[in-house]
Amino acid sequence: MAKKKKRKLNKKKFLKFIIIITIILLSISFLTDIKINNVIVKGNILYNDYEIIKKAKLEDYPSSLKNSSSKIKKRLIKSPYIKKVNVYKKNLKEVVIEIEENLPLFYYLPSKKTVLTDRKETKDNFPVPTVINYVPDKIYESLLNKISKLNYNIVKRISEIKYDPNEVDDERFLLTMNDGNYVYLTLERFNKIDKYLEIIKQFDNKKGTLYLDSGEYFEVKS
Repeated sequence: MAKKKKRKLNKKKFLKFIIIITIILLSISFLTDIKINNVIVKGNILYNDYEIIKKAKLEDYPSSLKNSSSKIKKRLIKSPYIKKVNVYKKNLKEVVIEIEENLPLFYYLPSKKTVLTDRKETKDNFPVPTVINYVPDKIYESLLNKISKLNYNIVKRISEIKYDPNEVDDERFLLTMNDGNYVYLTLERFNKIDKYLEIIKQFDNKKGTLYLDSGEYFEVKS
């Protein structure tokens, strides 16, 4: 019966294997130890930068390797007030978060809920205008669409919105501004409120009613 030959250990190959394994382990350890130390947030209005960073769970400079772009995105998209998120890394230490928020547009008093850009409603409160009376469905949809396209800084300057049709236009609204002025608008001309600050400057900060529903004139409060 033939004797089995014993294989000799190739010391060079074994040493090479050990070195490769050591390099791999050290590399993993090094990468795991790299921390995210800079987060750039873009497109946010409702939330400030720190609130976004906190929702992304990046406030304590965590490991870059353990926090992939997809993981960060999943954490943020859970918020009902965040519509879209794009996350990418410029390098291992720097993360860029691009946000498109689902902004609250107004508080609708008939339903006692806040209406968001995506048409959903929430019981949460925000510093947004209050629509104080019932608006017919078709006109309501148009109003929502018009407000969603306004400069959000202007939206926050509106205190109340009243559906106020007359014999000329059934899509007419009366806006009460935070500064005490009133503005008449129709849905067709609703985007004119975006220039509110420019228009009102022409009247030396006097208080009154701005008619943007037909023409553009200001009636000073007596």
